[in-house]
Amino acid sequence: MAEHPAYPVGLRLTGRKVVVLGGGQVAQRRLPALIAAGADVLLVSPEVTPSVEAMADAGEISWQRRPYAEGDLADAWYALIATSDDEANTAASAEAERHRVWCVRSDDADAATAWTPATGTSEGVTVAVLTSRARGRDPRHTAAIRDAVVEGLRDGTLVAPHHRTRTPGVALVGGGPGDPDLITVRGRRLLAEADVVIADHLGPRDLLAELPANVEVIDAAKLPYGRFMAQEAINSALIEHAKQGKSVVRLKGGDPFVYGRGMEEVQALAEAGIPCTVVPGISSSISVPGAAGIPVTHRGVAHEFTVVSGHIAPDDERSLVDWPALARLTGTLVILMGVGTIGKVAETLVAHGRPADTPVAVVQEGTTAGQRRVDATLATVAEAVRTHEVKAPSVIVIGDVVAVGPRPAG
Repeated sequence: MAEHPAYPVGLRLTGRKVVVLGGGQVAQRRLPALIAAGADVLLVSPEVTPSVEAMADAGEISWQRRPYAEGDLADAWYALIATSDDEANTAASAEAERHRVWCVRSDDADAATAWTPATGTSEGVTVAVLTSRARGRDPRHTAAIRDAVVEGLRDGTLVAPHHRTRTPGVALVGGGPGDPDLITVRGRRLLAEADVVIADHLGPRDLLAELPANVEVIDAAKLPYGRFMAQEAINSALIEHAKQGKSVVRLKGGDPFVYGRGMEEVQALAEAGIPCTVVPGISSSISVPGAAGIPVTHRGVAHEFTVVSGHIAPDDERSLVDWPALARLTGTLVILMGVGTIGKVAETLVAHGRPADTPVAVVQEGTTAGQRRVDATLATVAEAVRTHEVKAPSVIVIGDVVAVGPRPAG
């Protein structure tokens, strides 16, 4: 028997009794998958880890605080034996054999009737990897194979074509602050499956080079007309391609709903009857300061942070921002799209009570190879931006958190 490979099978454990003996690290790792499978889990162990106890307290498992006893595996469909008592493990394994219960043993795989594969999931697909005992069981090698397959499915480098008709629609994907590695796993996978990609100039452009040649890429930054009509043109392009039965990805910088006009696109698609999936992204409002060594909150320094659009100056009648109220706050202010208005912003904040020596950092092209940081104060930031010729895209951080981390080199 030892020279034959294990027969792979998927167990449907919903509502079925599963017995776990032992409440240590092995149980802690295995229990979440059993719970997710809908199993009726009975845990038998005198002691458990805090995480396992939390599962019991939440009602996800039943816990009997005692050692294993003969009869514990009665009516079980599956058993995991993971105690530190060799005699108990052997006795429980024998009971499982008598009752024809598939049994995994953490202490002795050769004595088990079942092995736990290294598993991972990606969009409803479960990858399970087992190595043949005849070739020598190497759990690390098995896990590495699992990780490589799952990562490839998630990031799109391992593409498995769909053999059923895909439902056409639009995925509104937040691409993150600029570094292509900071897009979400789901966003990257949807890009790999797209027929059409409509991309903003602030999105992670490096990812577009990885797309197959047959994928149509539309540069949203070059659509005709002015700002308002450009958005209408983007909406029209999304609807047009989706109605052609294509899988469309709208790739945006940061998060679609943080100054990304994402909801306008969702509304336009809804009116046209086009299904839309929203994939959140990492907003530059927190990621760029973090990449520059600035925490937007810090114990004893800032208990809140406020994100503000600076594309309209404080003295512009179109502004919806209560600048006097912001000036009275003691926490962190993060200004997006504010390079052109930072002089007026700083003047307004100081005029309404924010100290002129409040630290300010301007981070240009954050998370990319071109990232640079310019430090100043509210009194000097306008001149610093001019002197250092700071350009958009830049994130401006105002508050004492700027001085918390190590000072930037140079």
